[in-house]
Amino acid sequence: MSIILAIETSTELASAALLYNGQLITRESAGVQTHSETILPMVQQLLAEGGIALSRCDAIAFGVGPGSFTGVRTACGVVQGLAFGAELPVAPIVTLAAMAQAALEATSARDVLAILDARMGEVYWAQYRHDAHGWQELVAPCLSSAREVAARGAVQACGNGLTAYVDDFAAQPFAASGLPLLMPHAAQVATLGQIAVAQGRTVPLQEAQPMYLRNKVALTTAERQVRDLLKDADKRAAKGVA
Repeated sequence: MSIILAIETSTELASAALLYNGQLITRESAGVQTHSETILPMVQQLLAEGGIALSRCDAIAFGVGPGSFTGVRTACGVVQGLAFGAELPVAPIVTLAAMAQAALEATSARDVLAILDARMGEVYWAQYRHDAHGWQELVAPCLSSAREVAARGAVQACGNGLTAYVDDFAAQPFAASGLPLLMPHAAQVATLGQIAVAQGRTVPLQEAQPMYLRNKVALTTAERQVRDLLKDADKRAAKGVA
């Protein structure tokens, strides 16, 4: 079986994993502001514990997003650096798919709705089904308000979006049995990465790019001023004020 090094930094929890000879060892660290400082030491610890040189790995898998803008950029930068030095291919793994894999491992659920808090009143979400061919996308990763999330059939929901917008999901049948603490982790990124390698779905390091579903992370001061002016104009127009 292939040897996979995996990293995941798309949320407040940074994690790294090494999958080799049927063994999985992991490291993790909380605090999104320190991901760039902690991820490489964790990788070094894993390789040392496994007694494996980076060059012996068959690929590096990483959480490509969606998730924290800074976090997914950190993952891509670290992976590109490691892959370049060791001349390794990379396996981009969607964070929501990693959550679905975690739900399968935790509950044996084969229909999973992954919901990740995207802040700004929105969530990243996708729906997956696991069959004899592996994971299939029923709803591709997307960004929307929590109220727009619509499951197809009975599902096992997971992710912190469930608790970030409790009121919006209260009437949904999947809310009561949801797993809000189940989040993206390098352990599942490694597992899916090994499958990707076996299926020939790795890419050159130049293609290790983040998955961004939100084009604009923040407005500039000028853009906020224009937005506020337009809102005021709309309010005046609604009141019939010139």
